[in-house]
Amino acid sequence: MKPKAIAKLCADLAMTVLLMLLMAFELIGRAAHEWIGAGMFVLFILHHVLNRSWSKSLFRGKYTPIRVLQTVLAALVLIVMLCSLVSALFISREVFAFLPISGGRGMGRTIHLLAAYWGFVLLSLHLGIHWNGTMGMAGRLVKKPSRARRIVLRVIGGGIALYGLYAFISRGIPGYLFMQNQFVFFDFDEPLVLFFLDYLAAMGLFVWAGHYLAKAVRQLQMRKKK
Repeated sequence: MKPKAIAKLCADLAMTVLLMLLMAFELIGRAAHEWIGAGMFVLFILHHVLNRSWSKSLFRGKYTPIRVLQTVLAALVLIVMLCSLVSALFISREVFAFLPISGGRGMGRTIHLLAAYWGFVLLSLHLGIHWNGTMGMAGRLVKKPSRARRIVLRVIGGGIALYGLYAFISRGIPGYLFMQNQFVFFDFDEPLVLFFLDYLAAMGLFVWAGHYLAKAVRQLQMRKKK
């Protein structure tokens, strides 16, 4: 595997880890949350630097259905990341405390909550849509392809998605996405590992959905060519 491909994989993995930590806001503490958020934004910039060839080709070539899907989703991710950063300026008590900003905390908190949960969903979908590429890079480490391995991985993926749907609902994530709940509930007596397992499963649900959405769009595109 080429060094650049390894760097991309490492950056994406690091972003996934930081995203999980960010969702555990109250469980890890405000100061840690803010510094991890700053690190997440740095990795987000690094991700775009490593994929700058994609950005440079935005206004070139034909826009197929799958390319439209990828571009729209990337734009939505960029919007929520910027909303998360700007809203953080108003509510920060650590990283951006030096800024002479007063007021706007209530609105900043609301926007930050929305950006956090929509970012969680959109980043997971984004990963799912590009899952073929990610698995392709990982697959180069395996010398012999195996049909049995593919079937097992699909069954595991379906199981994770099914449990992820349960976690998504039981954790009240829809309520945060649509502002039915403006305060996030954290159970401080719950082992942290259980929180992360549920959120990883919820992420897996949207990775799975993004992967099969992209697959369906590609198949539809192939049928139109015939």
